[in-house]
Amino acid sequence: MLGALSHTRVLRLAGLFTWIMVGLPLALLAAGDPSAMRWGLLLFAAYFIFGGAYFWLTRDLRSGRHASLFDRAMLLLLTVCALAVSFLSGSGLGSILMMVAAGVIPWMLPARFGVFWLLASQLAVAPVYYLFLPFPLFEAVMQSLLYGGFSMFIFVTSLVARQQTDAREEQRRLNTELRATRVLLAESARVNERTRISRELHDLLGHHLTALSLNLEVAGHITEGRAQEHVHQAHTLARLLLTDVREAVSHLRDSGAIDLAAALRPLAEQVPSLDIHLDMPSPLSVEDPERAHVLLRCTQEAITNAIRHSGARNLWIKVRRDEQGIVLEARDDGRGADALLVGNGLRGMRERLQQCGGELQITTGRGEGFGLRASVPAAPSLALSTAPEGVR
Repeated sequence: MLGALSHTRVLRLAGLFTWIMVGLPLALLAAGDPSAMRWGLLLFAAYFIFGGAYFWLTRDLRSGRHASLFDRAMLLLLTVCALAVSFLSGSGLGSILMMVAAGVIPWMLPARFGVFWLLASQLAVAPVYYLFLPFPLFEAVMQSLLYGGFSMFIFVTSLVARQQTDAREEQRRLNTELRATRVLLAESARVNERTRISRELHDLLGHHLTALSLNLEVAGHITEGRAQEHVHQAHTLARLLLTDVREAVSHLRDSGAIDLAAALRPLAEQVPSLDIHLDMPSPLSVEDPERAHVLLRCTQEAITNAIRHSGARNLWIKVRRDEQGIVLEARDDGRGADALLVGNGLRGMRERLQQCGGELQITTGRGEGFGLRASVPAAPSLALSTAPEGVR
C-alpha cells in the first residue's frame, strides 16, 4: 500500500504517526499526576500546536517550492512547541518531536542552515536532561547529541527524498519539452516536405506543361482539317493540366503551416502542483518554424517560472492570432513581487523574441501574480519563384 504513495505523503504520515505515539505517554503522565494539570494545559496546548503546525507544513511538500516567510515562522513555532513539550513534561519527548520536525527542515531551509537549526534545537533540550531527570552535564549533552544523530539521519533521508523529487520533476520537465519539440520537429519536417514537393511541381512539371501548351498553340495555327481539331483538344487538356498543377502547388503551400497547438499541448499535461489552463484555437497555424519555436520556448519559460519562482497554483495561457501576428499571454496566481528581477530565462525569452521582430511585456506585483505578453509578427509571405505566366 505504501508503494502507491509518494515520498512526501509517506513522510507526512510517518510524522503524524510518531506525533500520535508521543501523545500516549503525555496522556499517561497527566493521568498519573492530576496535580500537574496547571502545567498540563500548557503542555497539551504545545503538543497540539506542534501537530497542527506539522500538518500545515507538510500539506504541500513539492519540488521547486520556495518556503514563504509564513512557513518558516511555522517551522520556528514547531521547534518552540517541541522544546516546550520537553520542559513542561520534564522528559525527552521533545527530542522525539524534534526528530519529526527534522523531516520537514530540508523542505523549508537550505541544507547548511537546516543542519545548524537541527543541532541547535537538539542541544536546547540538554537542560531538561540536566535539571529534571537529572543527568550529569556531560551525559545530558551526550543524550542531546544522541537524539541529534537520530534527527540527522531523518534529516538526510528527507533531504534525499527532496532530491529525488527534484530529479523526478526535472526528468518530467525534460520529457515534456522533448515531446513538444518532437511534435514541432515533425510539423517542421512536414512543412519542408510540402514546400519541396510544391517547388518540384512548380519548377519542373509546370515549366514543361507551359512549353507543351505553347507548342500546341503554334501547331494549331499550322495544321488543318481533323489534325487541327485534335491539336486543339490536346491544347485544351494541357491548359486544364496547368490549372490543376497551379491549384496543387497553391494547396501544398497554403497547408504547409505548423500547427502550434499540437506542439504546445504536451507542455500543459501532467504538471504536478500546477493547474494549467490552455486557451487557444485548434489548429493554430504558424507559417514560420522559427517563430513557432520561439513561442514554444516562451511557453516553457512561463511554466517553469510559475513552478519554481511564483509559488502559483494556477497558470492561464492564452494564444491567439491578431492582425499583427500571434500573441501569447500567460498569467498565474502566485505571490508576485514588487520589483522584477530579470533572470537568464526571461532575458533569453526577450532575446529570442527580438530576433524575429517580437516583443515581451511583463507585469507583476506583490500578491498579484506574474503575467507576461509575448507577441510575434506574422511571417512574411513567401513569393513563388519567377515562372512563365501560366503557372504563377
